[in-house]
Amino acid sequence: MPTFKFEAMDTTGGEVKDSVEAASEEEAQQKIRNMGYFVTKITEVAGKKAKGKKGKGRRKKGQTFTIGGVSAKSLCTFTRQFSTLQDAGLPVLRSLKILEHQMKPGVLKNALIDVVDDVESGSSLSEAFGKHPKCFDRLYVNMVKAGEAGGALEVILKRLADFKEKSQSLKRKIIGAMVYPVVVICVAVGILTFIMIYIIPKFEKIFKDFKMKLPAMTETLMATSRWFANYWYILPLIPLCFWLLIKLIRLNRTGAYALDRFYLWIPIMGTLIEKTTIARTTRTLGTLVASGVPILEALSIVRETCTNAVFERMYLRVYESIREGDTIAQPLKESRLVDDMVVNMIDVGEETGDLDTMLYKIADVYDEEVDVLVESLLSLLEPVMIVILGGIIGLIVISLFMPLIKLLDGLSK
Repeated sequence: MPTFKFEAMDTTGGEVKDSVEAASEEEAQQKIRNMGYFVTKITEVAGKKAKGKKGKGRRKKGQTFTIGGVSAKSLCTFTRQFSTLQDAGLPVLRSLKILEHQMKPGVLKNALIDVVDDVESGSSLSEAFGKHPKCFDRLYVNMVKAGEAGGALEVILKRLADFKEKSQSLKRKIIGAMVYPVVVICVAVGILTFIMIYIIPKFEKIFKDFKMKLPAMTETLMATSRWFANYWYILPLIPLCFWLLIKLIRLNRTGAYALDRFYLWIPIMGTLIEKTTIARTTRTLGTLVASGVPILEALSIVRETCTNAVFERMYLRVYESIREGDTIAQPLKESRLVDDMVVNMIDVGEETGDLDTMLYKIADVYDEEVDVLVESLLSLLEPVMIVILGGIIGLIVISLFMPLIKLLDGLSK
């Protein structure tokens, strides 16, 4: 039986590191939760080799060699098509076979071939999906499990498809908004590098031929140009080193928390991160609650999908509050990360038993606010970039023309 090494938190918030034997990762997580621990990380450390020989040694018909994971777009399309087939009344196995046959070779197709075999062998759909965490995450598996238990798989799949599409839409909006400034900055850096390496040295040669004493501003520009010419290869290393530094900081839990807290303090960008996280997590929680997933399991999944250590800690407090029989609203209010409107709406949702509807409404409101904020950010970035680039070009022009004017004055006398 495989052995799973895990990191977890106990009821006091202390860190626990141990291992447990289980047939699958889902079973291991269930065993750990039964011990009273909150799982933060789990990896298979034994039994992996034997499993690899059994599954990967003999590739099934239709499976191809693949690298990487599944794109969110592919999974979103599969979920919507699966939902449509189930809504039409087709059996689960037939629906899976239809989708597997029409799918292009890749990680998802390989996974579906295994899923079809497992379902044919008598496994439940959620168990079959759970064996492919690269394709189907905990949220996906738990929602399917809730749909199977409640006999409403087609409804759950429709909710899951809606959730995936809205998440994709939000992600596309943010990425789309960042494309324009990134392209402008890259082009500007390219032009400035060309000026520094090829244009300014020609002016420097002219000034040297006339043995002119250059102003301090021009001397600084010439020194910068020489640096660019000699060490241009350092420029692409700067963002790479910055990225590696952030990765190293995030390896430490305290460092990750401090970094994510710093992100939230950045003007405009911090607000955008905050609102995006709230929109995504409330929609996730609402979808899970509406699908019949137990609230503690739902909060555990939401915490894993936060991608921000500050919000992860907030949802951990919410998890502990619910486990002790308290409300969701109180720890949210104490965190001061969400608006009073969110706290009050969740409070009303808990009182009326309509929590999922309130969470959907909060997500919709924050989605709209994210749209407005992205548009505001774009409208602000454009003049800021024009002013900065104009200022840099202006300084270069002034630095070059000051000695040129002096040279022309000398020649005219």
